[in-house]
Amino acid sequence: MKQLVVHSEAEWTQTALLEEGKLIEFAAERTREYGMAGSFYKGRIVNVLPGMQAAFVDIGLKKNAFLYIDDMLPAHLEKQPKAKPSIEQIARKGQQLLVQIMKEPLGGKGARVTMHYSLPGRRLVYMPEADYVAVSKKIEPESERTRLKLLGEHVRRPGEGIILRTVAGGEHEETIGEEMRRMRERWEEIRSKAEAAEASVELYRDLDLTQRLIRDVFDPETDQLVVDDPGQQERALSYLERTLPGVLPRVLLHREQTPVFEAYPVERQLHRDFGRKIWLPGGGYLVWDQTEALTVVDINTGKFTGADGSLETTVTDTNLEAAGEIARLLRLRDVGGIVIIDFIDMQEDGNRSRVLNRLEERLHKDRTQSHVVGWTKLGLLELTRKKVRESGAGLFYRICGTCGGSGQIMIR
Repeated sequence: MKQLVVHSEAEWTQTALLEEGKLIEFAAERTREYGMAGSFYKGRIVNVLPGMQAAFVDIGLKKNAFLYIDDMLPAHLEKQPKAKPSIEQIARKGQQLLVQIMKEPLGGKGARVTMHYSLPGRRLVYMPEADYVAVSKKIEPESERTRLKLLGEHVRRPGEGIILRTVAGGEHEETIGEEMRRMRERWEEIRSKAEAAEASVELYRDLDLTQRLIRDVFDPETDQLVVDDPGQQERALSYLERTLPGVLPRVLLHREQTPVFEAYPVERQLHRDFGRKIWLPGGGYLVWDQTEALTVVDINTGKFTGADGSLETTVTDTNLEAAGEIARLLRLRDVGGIVIIDFIDMQEDGNRSRVLNRLEERLHKDRTQSHVVGWTKLGLLELTRKKVRESGAGLFYRICGTCGGSGQIMIR
């Protein structure tokens, strides 16, 4: 069973997702700035950069958004020109465009936007101009994926695209078709607003943090939603009633004096899992370092000495435990970009394969896409993870003014 715990304040909403009592996701959002990723804007091109094959677009935010040429070309590969044109051939200064934020502003960078539009629902993602059907690879068996693909072809109109999400498994055509209809109506509203509006203006804002998590990870028949604000409870129940009519979800209002993040407990796990040194249950530990360009994780045996006197077994057991924990922490910390993992050296190829398989198996549960590149010649493991929003925990931390983030203070 999963528990989605929501803490609301005047300016913040914080959410924690626990699975069997273990923290696996944490996110935070400013109440007035929710849902920027996935939102639609009418923008105006302010600069075209031929050398970068990109354009900067004013969408009304503090920093101009970045639009790459690939995000202007048709989403379907077969509809794209055989030779990629110059950005100057399809974009000009002053041109007004309907764009969607695919990556929120991070640090000193502006948002990244696209013209490959998509509207996520609970069971499907509607892509009004993609012209193809895809099915989540997590759906099994293959016969069910085939059934859903045929169903998707039947409910879509020519030119439309649809991705059937994991929770679509086992659903009937009526249910999928009804959600498709709602997504299509929402897109028509956005497009109508865009035709009537002048840049630079917001046209549609995605759901708030709690509603997005309910949509993406909450199973109302088995999971539990705990909130500490009556207004948040009312909004959650209203959203569930609209999207899942007839289902009686378990939405609890936390009324005790003990803060909700202490009662479940989230606070204690946050302090432990966001430290630089993280102990593993077996006695080993991780050292987690974040640089501007990448994340580096080092594994050590620590207090774990093994049981059978074999160094290879001790090292492998530590690495296997570390692989599972790293997959959880990547998801919890919402790490993006390049990740380098320095597992303890193993002599046998079979053991390296076991560790790699364990990591890939646990990453498969992550909603954010990761790509495991493999082992380097130096025995390091490389992977990348997609980044869409600023890390929730990162909003509550700042660089130390004394050490500048190095973790070391010079002694004079």
